[in-house]
Formats: sequence, structure tokens, C-alpha cells
Amino acid sequence: MTRAGNEAIVQCLGIEKSLGGVPVLRGVNLTIHRGETMVILGGSGCGKTVLLKHLNGLLKPDAGEVLFDGVEIGGLGEEALTGIRQRIGMLFQGAALFDSLTVGENVAFPLRERRRMDERGIAAKVRETLELVGLPGAENMMPSELSGGMRKRAGLARALASQPQVVLYDEPTTGLDPVVGARINTLIKGLQRRLGLTSVVVTHDLQSAFYLADRLAFLNNGVIEEVGTPLEIRASARPALREFLSATPSLIAQLP
Repeated sequence: MTRAGNEAIVQCLGIEKSLGGVPVLRGVNLTIHRGETMVILGGSGCGKTVLLKHLNGLLKPDAGEVLFDGVEIGGLGEEALTGIRQRIGMLFQGAALFDSLTVGENVAFPLRERRRMDERGIAAKVRETLELVGLPGAENMMPSELSGGMRKRAGLARALASQPQVVLYDEPTTGLDPVVGARINTLIKGLQRRLGLTSVVVTHDLQSAFYLADRLAFLNNGVIEEVGTPLEIRASARPALREFLSATPSLIAQLP
């Protein structure tokens, strides 16, 4: 895995967000370093996906700031925000493929939106990116023909097609059997090593989290309660974090 430095590429400064009048994020502070894989841990419904969607401007905070490469994105207009989003890929939980488009058309979609390539260049990039995620020759397949793991790979190809600096992963192994989930984790880690990406992974799958992470952040009660390396997180004395980790027996044995 690419060795991460200490240069911040994404910063959350006091992020607050309520949905339907219910506070979800209550002052989140988090710094993500260029080149690292940051895993955001927390129970179901704790706001992990809500936080993730703030990182590319899909949601705007009620209070606080999100900085991408030093630029505060919450107040940007749609044109400026589009420029930022071209540098941030996202793999949605269900892959979010367009069912009426072929796999190739799905991967090409962000490239056509940018209008910086001719059709020959787009076709070459689609072919290259599908090969990168282990789906060579899948351009003409429809999403309905894909298995769950293949859909994730196709969604990841679309996220990578515009050569982003940061990739956001929303529960990348949810709904997959353990074998396919392990393959997706291996793919994510391999891409991190090969492309030098900054990755932010939201998950409650502890095996995935500790396999992928350079650092982990524990989201609880709307705030980041702990940030650290896998060893530091395992050694934490924070009761809520230890209770969360104890849900996976293989990790219990590793707790001091």
C-alpha cells in the first residue's frame, strides 16, 4: 500500500448535519492525508454515509466546513463543485449503475459529461478501466446480467474512469458473500498500491476495515471519538469503541 504522508487532502471542521430535524453529525472533525486509506467505522445508522456524502458535496453541512485540497466546498456553486467532483470518485453502496445503459456506457458516463475526450478516447479509457478492475470485455453487458461482485467492480470502474485523486467507498462489501467480499477488498487494496489513491472507506465490516486501513476513525453519537492506526484502535480503552470491536470474535483475541 502506498505510504501516506501528513499532507491533508480532505478536512472536516466541526461538521453538523440534521436530517428531518434529527441531529446526525454533531461537530465532526477529521483530517484525511494524501495517499492514505482512511476507514470510517461505526454502527448502522450512525451517520457514516451522511459524512461520506459531505466529502464530495452531495450534502452540505448545516454548520462547519469541508475542505478539499484547501478549498472550502460547502459554499461552491454547481460549476465549481463539478470541477471538484471530477477529482473525487465514489463507489455507492449498491453500485448505482444505470440499468438502461450497458456496462461500457455506465463507465463512459462521467467521461462524456466532461466532454474532454472524443469517442475513440472514451472507448479506450473504458476498456482500460474495466481491465483494471477485472472485467475485461464487459462493455456490452447489461447491469442485470452482472453478479453482485461484478456490479461492484463495474461501479468502481465508473468511479475510476476520470482518474480521481480520492475515491469514496460506501460499504463496498455489503450484500456480498465472504469470498466475493474478500475479492473486492483485495481489489481495493491493490488499486491503492498501484494508483496511489487516497481512499475513504465507510464500513461496519471490521474484517474489511482492519485489512484496508492505514488509519481508522470511530464515529459515535455524531462525533469522531477516536482516530488511529489499526494497532492504536485495537489498543483503545474507550468503552464504546471496545464494545463495537467485540462484535467480531477474531478481533477480541487481538485486544490487549
